[in-house]
Amino acid sequence: MRYWLLLLLLTLSTYSNAQRAYILVLGTAQDGGYPHLGCKKPCCEKAWNNPSNKRFVVSLALIDSQSNKWWLFEATPDIKEQLQYFKKITKGKYHYLPEGIFITHAHIGHYTGLMQLGREVMGAKDITVYAMPKMKHYLENNGPWSQLVALHNISIHAIQNNENIIPVNGISVTPFIVPHRDEYSETVGFNINTTNKRYLFIPDIDKWGKWEKNIIEEVKGIDYAFIDATFYNEAELPGKHMDEVPHPFVAETMKLFKDETITTKSKIHFIHINHTNPLLWQRSLQDSILKQHFNIAIQGKQY
Repeated sequence: MRYWLLLLLLTLSTYSNAQRAYILVLGTAQDGGYPHLGCKKPCCEKAWNNPSNKRFVVSLALIDSQSNKWWLFEATPDIKEQLQYFKKITKGKYHYLPEGIFITHAHIGHYTGLMQLGREVMGAKDITVYAMPKMKHYLENNGPWSQLVALHNISIHAIQNNENIIPVNGISVTPFIVPHRDEYSETVGFNINTTNKRYLFIPDIDKWGKWEKNIIEEVKGIDYAFIDATFYNEAELPGKHMDEVPHPFVAETMKLFKDETITTKSKIHFIHINHTNPLLWQRSLQDSILKQHFNIAIQGKQY
């Protein structure tokens, strides 16, 4: 009898850990969202004419059902809609505001939503913002962000390259520097480790070859990789020098992984997709990507 009771408790504990923490995707689009301001091309007309096609700017929620807490990755221009979206999906189980917000860098799609926490809107109290040293300095010394600090709407927690942050027992978040256009701050990606899943989050990077790490090996070591898919290929922005806004093209990433196993390829979930990228709105291309065993991050899906 004692043996079966022990076995039952062990089974329940294993099930609990399996269900404990997960990622919820709150946005998949590039900084300008989808549809894009001023875009009258067919790509955005699909979303202007049909709101169900709309996609928020790239953002993730890390949810821990055991502690009943959650954390936000990126404070986007769509944060108002995304917090309401989170509340709806999770049926109001968690606090409306997250325990903390992790910021990758100082491009508009990744931090400007912090303004909604100020006294003109939410009037939040000491929301923890995890930021690298240059990002911290930028927020503290430039308005209107400095006012958020002065009024204690946010409390900035300095993080360091490759330093583990443990927001709650059993979960760790580790930032790592990636090469990108660093006009105002560093740019980082994050490794997110829970009791049963490992996630990689790199919404912005210049090119995989510029990074000191091997992206293939990094993907092999995790369960889910949410990685930069800003542009599909070099022909996407006619008349614009693509080297001014370098990103790893989706076509380049797939070519890089073409000889890897299905298991490795299927870990990749493309995210941070520009409105011009047909991966965002062209069904035939989406089907082609899936047939090649890659994935596209889905807004509102749990991972």
